[in-house]
Amino acid sequence: MDVKSAGDNDILRVANCSGFYGDRLSAAKEMVDDGPIDVLTGDYLAELTMAILANQKSKNASMGYVGTFVKQVRQVLADCLEKNIKIVTNAGGLNPRAMADALEGVAKELGLPAKIAYIDGDDLLPRLDQLKESGETLSNIDTGANLFDSERTVVTANAYLGAWGIKEALDQGADIVIAPRVTDAAVVIGPAAWKFNWSRDDYDALAGALAAGHIIECGTQATGGNYSFFQEVPTFKGIGFPIAEIESDGSFTVTKHPGTGGLVSTGTVTAQLLYEIGPPAYMNPDVIGHFDTLTIEDQGNDRVRVSGTRGSAPSSFHKVCVNQFGGFKTTLETLLTGLDIEAKAKLFTDQLFELVGRRESFDSVTEQLIRSDHEDPSSNETATASIRVTVKSSDQAKVGRMFTAKATELALANIPGFTGRPGGAAGAPFMVHWPALINSKNIVEYVHCDGQITEVLPTNQLSLKAVVHEVKKTNIAPLLEGETVRLPLGRLFGTRSGDKGGNANLGIWAKTDDAYRFLFEFLTVEKLKELLPDAAEFNIQRYDMSNIKSLNFYIEGILGDGVAASTRVDGQAKSLGEYLRAKYIDVPEQIAKGLTA
Repeated sequence: MDVKSAGDNDILRVANCSGFYGDRLSAAKEMVDDGPIDVLTGDYLAELTMAILANQKSKNASMGYVGTFVKQVRQVLADCLEKNIKIVTNAGGLNPRAMADALEGVAKELGLPAKIAYIDGDDLLPRLDQLKESGETLSNIDTGANLFDSERTVVTANAYLGAWGIKEALDQGADIVIAPRVTDAAVVIGPAAWKFNWSRDDYDALAGALAAGHIIECGTQATGGNYSFFQEVPTFKGIGFPIAEIESDGSFTVTKHPGTGGLVSTGTVTAQLLYEIGPPAYMNPDVIGHFDTLTIEDQGNDRVRVSGTRGSAPSSFHKVCVNQFGGFKTTLETLLTGLDIEAKAKLFTDQLFELVGRRESFDSVTEQLIRSDHEDPSSNETATASIRVTVKSSDQAKVGRMFTAKATELALANIPGFTGRPGGAAGAPFMVHWPALINSKNIVEYVHCDGQITEVLPTNQLSLKAVVHEVKKTNIAPLLEGETVRLPLGRLFGTRSGDKGGNANLGIWAKTDDAYRFLFEFLTVEKLKELLPDAAEFNIQRYDMSNIKSLNFYIEGILGDGVAASTRVDGQAKSLGEYLRAKYIDVPEQIAKGLTA
């Protein structure tokens, strides 16, 4: 297969300079300076970020967008205009108009004639009463409960818009497109649809762009960051951000600028494809992308081609990111050192709740005994475990400074070696994430460009012919039995895990066909619960993706009410996969030889 040259104009090079709010500030300039690109994108809007922006906007109505992106545009605007590089981002957050105004100011200050468009229509908060009165529902994706039946205060409610507003803005000649809460992949799908003039029902091509957007949306996670087999990465110094070279049929090549650190390989691309997904039929308001149909091919030299993604028509619903005020919480972590760890933990917690009130008097209490201590320790640190206590209440005073003061009173009157770790602010407010669905008939995107407003309807409101791609089930032949060796699972298999509201996904992939045949048969839901006993109480779904030698597990409810409300040490499930990789299993010798990392 010929690798397309950098000069071919039938490719759209989309470079992503941000995977989250707080990512490397210099990345935008690096992507523009270090090689040819056509579109510069940035993804900033995790569910938690929406809550952070809401807090900013509540204090200053002119805020609510990602201010660091304005600094990045200032660094690159002149070069982008000179090189005809489009800028597309979701950094508009909760206030895309204010961000557009801020960028207009930057362009004016620099004396540059930039055409800036912004999109809105995602914010449902002002319309909630109207929607409720009309009989519409905002149903929780996981439980089916209606948001309008909840007594909690809604802080944000934003529909995940699609890509067609972005395409419309680019059609109108925008140099910069500021989007609000669009899907993460929309900032890639929109420019690709604009470049190749795709129709709304070019579902296979759109599905390919969806896969491209999903892979590069988290920045350097596609180029060696957070990669299980990190020893394969030549260097993490100056790790390059990802570029998707998209072709007219939706096929694409993932790469990075030459001379940058990191790695683009089948493994890094597979890992990111598995990140934060549920079923392999990946939902999007523009298309359903079937990730169990695509093919990943390593072309060498940090180039991986992805092709063959099939697409279906989108559903009749839009996903909505809702954040509700959940109350107040405090977390204490007390160190337990030496002998009798469990008895010390019980003594501390029993005495604590004698002082602050019975456990039942709080909205919720979570007690986690973290056994990080070693037998016959070689240092003070390796002799230490901890007890982590999180309390939540609608009464801030109950979990505020008085709570921590009572805990402090135990310092000289409780367990031997009493000491603690600093925690978060006492009685801090927290948000509950409510992932919801709303009928798409209630959604219209509005493109603001050159003083004009253009309405853009969702695809599923255009009466197009329904197209549903059926994925054929693949039969996996069992691996022949033989002698086994005991190894950590992670010596053979890579993982990538993350949060989906209150749920978590855990993707795992094999490097060879034989290793996948073993994995397919071995790692059932029951076996996963056996390996991860702290996940055993939760409902777990397993999805098979034999096309990329992978399994994906969706663990429902393990993160509680989402990142901001979670009481787990890792509230985003980022380390869940590495936890699994540390578990010892018996594997056939034939697949263990030559594969251990």
